Formats: sequence, structure tokens, C-alpha cells
Amino acid sequence: MTAPAAPVLVMGEALVDLVPEDTAGRTGYVAHPGGAPANLAAGLARLGVRVGFAGGLGRDAFGAAIERRLTAAGVDLGLCSRSDRPTALAVAGPPPGGASRAVSPRGTTAGGAPSEDSTAYDFHFADTATFRIAPQTRGLDGFGAVCVGGLSAVVAPAAGAVAETAAAAASRTLLAVDPNVRTLPALDQHDCRERLTALCEQAHIVKASDEDVRQLWPGETAEFTCRRLAAGGRLVVLTRGAAGSTAFTPRGDRIDVPATPVPVVNTIGAGDAFTAGVLTWLARAGLLRPGGPADITADQARDMLALGAEVAASVCAQAGSEPAGLGLVTTGSG
Repeated sequence: MTAPAAPVLVMGEALVDLVPEDTAGRTGYVAHPGGAPANLAAGLARLGVRVGFAGGLGRDAFGAAIERRLTAAGVDLGLCSRSDRPTALAVAGPPPGGASRAVSPRGTTAGGAPSEDSTAYDFHFADTATFRIAPQTRGLDGFGAVCVGGLSAVVAPAAGAVAETAAAAASRTLLAVDPNVRTLPALDQHDCRERLTALCEQAHIVKASDEDVRQLWPGETAEFTCRRLAAGGRLVVLTRGAAGSTAFTPRGDRIDVPATPVPVVNTIGAGDAFTAGVLTWLARAGLLRPGGPADITADQARDMLALGAEVAASVCAQAGSEPAGLGLVTTGSG
């Protein structure tokens, strides 16, 4: 396989995860740059894909740490917006009952749905630089794919920019969507569902967890939803954590691949790493282009999922949310 001529554009939030760590018998919090789209961008770059990131960066110390992380990975930040507002925070740790929580604009907390990576969070995102994102509607045909999803797809004012960019990308290049659903009390769940399902319906590639599907299409089985989306010409990838992953192709194939077994040190960013592996495989197979996903064969989809699983496992086996690097990328076309 050869590397694609066109880079990938990832749009969305780059925030800071505050992760609890025990040191000398005391528990404190350590700041780790994160955010699902930023994790995806860094992962793609670490795997050798040229990446541009369009997000909102603060001028505070957290924003500087995010910028250092993405730049070190090789991500182009030329399309990012800068703001004097603070950087959004995601405070990790299992609250009572194991539910995700979010801090609303008034600072209150309430229970929500578990996240895909099984880590619960308190989100602090009101009036932050993170969600001050400018729409990108020009020059999109210069990218092999545009990737959107996550909190930026549902949190104002970023949500409007993401919707505008996705609509333009869907007609000019390849649109990939990872909804990464968060059920948070600070957000209107009906509005979130409408925004995320609309993005998935526009997409050429949909990567979603089984929990994402249950949240977005209640009353449907994951199998039914994924086959319906794939029948519309989309490549649909469903992740099920330790149970592995499944691809549904526009040709009607269903391909199942088990998770890669690994001693788990960390789960934060594992889903984003999986997506990075999938998109890297497609890029190197020459399928990350308009019409490419519709051409994928069952054997190719199996190899694609296997790389996604391997990349995700490399994150779970270490601290941090970035894959191990180029050594994971295979050279066969499947």
C-alpha cells in the first residue's frame, strides 16, 4: 500500500483530561491533553497519515500543552482557532454508580451514560475556547477525508461549525463520523440525537460503539441500524469493547473481528485509537477517497478491523491515549 496524497482533516474538541493518580499514598490529578477528535488526529499522525486539525485552542497553560502534544505528533494546526477563554476540562474517575457526569453551566452535576472507554467524567465546558471553532467549507476537496463527531458536534457554538463543515465535506470529499455519544444533563438530549443522527446519515464512513447505536436509535437493534446505514452506501464499523468489532459494508457483508488481548493499563482514548487504525488502513489501501468505502471487500474489511484492534490494544497497554506508532501499520493491501 502507498500513503495517500491528500491529508485528513479532523474537526472537533481538544481538551484536557484530569486523571486521578496515586503518588506516595496520596491521590491527585494529572493533566493529559485529550478530546476524542484531538486523540484521533494525534493517532493518525503517529501512524504516518498527514493530518490537519481544526479545533479551538485556549491561550492558557492547558491550551499550550494541547498544542505541544499535537505538534509533537505531527498534526498541522493551521486551521485552529485561538481564544483567550479557558480550555475545557474532563475530570476522569468513577463516580458513585459508575456513571458519566457533566458540570452544567450552573456548576451542578447529575448522572449520565457510561462512556465508550468505560471511564466516567465530569465535563467542564461552558464558555471555553475549546468549542469556539470556525467552520471549514473551503478547500475541502484537498483532503482525502474529513472526520467529525464528539462533543463538538453537539456543544454550542462548535456544533454549528461542525454541521456546516460536514455538509460541505459530504458533497466534496469523504465524510467520516464517530458520534461518540455523551448523555449529559447540561445538553438537550433530543437536540444531540438529531444532530448526531443527521451527521451519520450524511457520512460515507460511520464508526460507532454499540452504546452509541442504542442511544441514537432506541428501539432498533445494532444489527438492524448498521445494516440500514450500510445499505445507503456507507461503510459502518461497530465496536463492542472487549467483544471485538464488526464491519458492515455497502455490499451487504458483515465481518466480525475479535479484540486484541492485552493487559489493560489504560482505556482512555482506546476508541479513538481504534478509529485511527481503521482510517490509517483505508488510507494506505487507497480507499480513503470519495467512493472508496463502497469498494471495500470482506477480506479488506477484516484486515482493516484487525489493525484497528491492534492500535486500540497498543493504547490500552500503556499510559496515555496515543498508539505505539508506525510499527503497527502493516504493508499488505488485504
